[in-house]
Amino acid sequence: MDLNKVMLLGRLTRDPEVRTTTGGTMVANLAIATNSFYKDSAGQKTEKVEYHDIVVWSKLAEIAQQFLSKGRRVFVEGRLQTRDWTGTDGVRKFKTEVVAENLIMLDGPKGNEAGYSAAGNSGAPRAAGQPPRPTSAAAAAPVDEEEIRVEDIPF
Repeated sequence: MDLNKVMLLGRLTRDPEVRTTTGGTMVANLAIATNSFYKDSAGQKTEKVEYHDIVVWSKLAEIAQQFLSKGRRVFVEGRLQTRDWTGTDGVRKFKTEVVAENLIMLDGPKGNEAGYSAAGNSGAPRAAGQPPRPTSAAAAAPVDEEEIRVEDIPF
C-alpha cells in the first residue's frame, strides 16, 4: 500500500489566482508559507520559512476565491504532484505542488477567529455567498502563535 498525504498549516502569501479551464472547471493557485524554529550553534532562536504551491479544484476553488486572501491562516490537506513541461528556452522544467483535497480556514470571515472547513469531495452544495459550515469547537478556537516544544508535550 502506498500513501501520498500532505498536511500544511500556514499563511497565504498572496490572494488566490483563479481561472477556468477550457472544460469549465475552476482551478485556484495558492501559495502558503510555513515556519519552523530551531536553535542555531550559538544558541539563538532561528526561524526557517518554507513556501508551498497549492492547487485547488472545482467547488474548493470557488470557496478559496470567495473567502481567502493574503495573510489568512489555512490548513491544507492533500497530495503531492509533480508536473513537467518544456520551457520557451527548450529546457525541461519540473514543479512539485500540493493538490488540495480539504481546506480549513482558520481565520473566520473578516478577521473572526472562528474556523471554517471546506471539504473538496463532500458536503451539500451551498448557496452563493453562504459561508462554509463551522468545524468542530476545537478547530474554531483561536490558534496560539507560540512555538510548541517536544519537551512540553505531556505524552
